[in-house]
Formats: sequence, C-alpha cells, structure tokens
Amino acid sequence: MPTPVEKYLRPEVIQTVARLDLRARFIVEGFLAGLHASPFHGFSVEFSEHRRYSQGDDPKDIDWLVYAKTDRYYIKKYEAETNITGYLLLDLSESMGYTYRQQLTKFEYAICLAAALAYLMITQQDPVGAVTFDEVIRDTLAAKSKRTQLGNLLALLSRAKPSGATDVGANLQRIAAMVRQRSMMMLFSDLLTDVEPVLDGLRRLRHAGHDVILFHVLDEAEVGFPFKGMVDLKDPETGHNLVLDADGLRSDYHEAVEEFRARYRRECLSIGADYVPLDTSMRFDRALLEYLSRREARF
Repeated sequence: MPTPVEKYLRPEVIQTVARLDLRARFIVEGFLAGLHASPFHGFSVEFSEHRRYSQGDDPKDIDWLVYAKTDRYYIKKYEAETNITGYLLLDLSESMGYTYRQQLTKFEYAICLAAALAYLMITQQDPVGAVTFDEVIRDTLAAKSKRTQLGNLLALLSRAKPSGATDVGANLQRIAAMVRQRSMMMLFSDLLTDVEPVLDGLRRLRHAGHDVILFHVLDEAEVGFPFKGMVDLKDPETGHNLVLDADGLRSDYHEAVEEFRARYRRECLSIGADYVPLDTSMRFDRALLEYLSRREARF
C-alpha cells in the first residue's frame, strides 16, 4: 500500500502545491517513503552514507546494525567517498512551456524534478549548482553544499521562464569548458532541436570527465498523440502552423517518436551517459531513483 506522502510523486497532486520549496520536500519525502516499502530498500541505506560490502573490503568495517535490519552487508563510507558534485542544466526553450491536457507544462515538470534533486543532494551534503540556458547561458550558480545553497537554487529555478529558441549543443560545450571539477551533469530538455549538436555537446561533457544523466522530458500528448481528425498544430518557437489528419498520421508519428528516443538511448549508451525518457504524466520517483543509482555507481 502506498504511504500518504507517496501521493506527492504524482504530477497531478504536486501541482496543487504552490511553493517550489514544498514541492521539492514533498517529492523527496514521498520518494524515500516509497523506497522503504519497495525492493529498492537498499537505496535508503546508501542514502544514509553506506555502501554494499564488496570483495576486498575489510570485514571489520561491516555495519552489523544495518545487517540486522536488512540482512545485507554494508560498510560505512569514508567521508572522501561520499560527496559528488552535481549541476542541474535547464533548457529554457519556448517549447518547454507546452502542455496539452496535463496540469504541469514540460518546464514545470522539469523544475519540480530539478528542485527535488537539489533538495536530495543538499540533504546529502553534496555540492550542487545550476545552469539555465536558451540560445546562450542565462544564469549560473556555482556548486556548493551549504544549507543556504538550497534557497539560492530554488530562487534561480523559480525565476526561470521558457522563452524563445534554444541551442542545447553549444551550451553543453560552454558548460564543459566552464566547469573544471568532475561533476554529475543532469540535463533537463525536450530536445526538440537538431540532434547532432546535442550529441556533440554530450560527448564533450563526457570527454571532460563528467557523468551525464539526460532527463528527456516530453509532454504526455507528445508521446501518446491523443489528437483526432483534422488538427491545427503550432510550433511554439517559430510560430508556424501545420494542419494535418491526426488519424492518418498516428502510426507514423508513434514510430518517429520511438526512433527519436531510441537514437538518444543508443548514443548515450555508447558514450557512457544515462538516458531517462520521461513524460509529464509520469511519477517523479523514476528520475530520483536514476540519480541515486548513478550516484552509487560512482563509488
């Protein structure tokens, strides 16, 4: 049975909460409550600064209290092992402001995820920063782990608005040159732009030594294509209109979306980046679990 706080993992519930700080806190609390009641319970142990015992570890370092609770061997991490620097990279393109019938736009969904990840990382004393961009970089916040950093991050996220065109690839190149310390780069974008420059930017981040998680956020309607009959669709960034027969296009559209996602999945796999396809009807816990999985893999 879901716990009461797990309801906040659903976008239709979290949209009823006005304040971003509360959204972030409720999402993380719902996520952690779910971990305790799930097959991923072990992650709640890692969240408490333990890692699984592995061959070569000194048995005297096993935490027997944790073993008594989980029937698994964990050891306490040394402080040098536990911190990871993260950056939240947010695409401010006009297309991110789209929603068809969901309560949250793609951008609002991404902001909720980013805020929750910031809350999670600051709680872990992990340094976290942020970069927002459209055609150029708009705002940057250097990574820090102080408690006051959460307020700074939430303020930056709260004032960010989707507007105009974007250049994801060029900005990833700039970020790779700008951030010298090896970090976990978490990109939030619908990727509705030329593919090759984005892939080049992702490769540049990996070449610079950064871990990469690509959160590919699409609207539920962009994935499911619920339209019927003749529809008039408008490109939010160019203003161009396209009238088409939705019923006749549906099969080809679904195939194109699947290939679009599959290409990013293949390319990310080839360079050692994580690809997380999301849509605005999905619970928030998938993205948070992906982050914790990637974080554990670092150690």
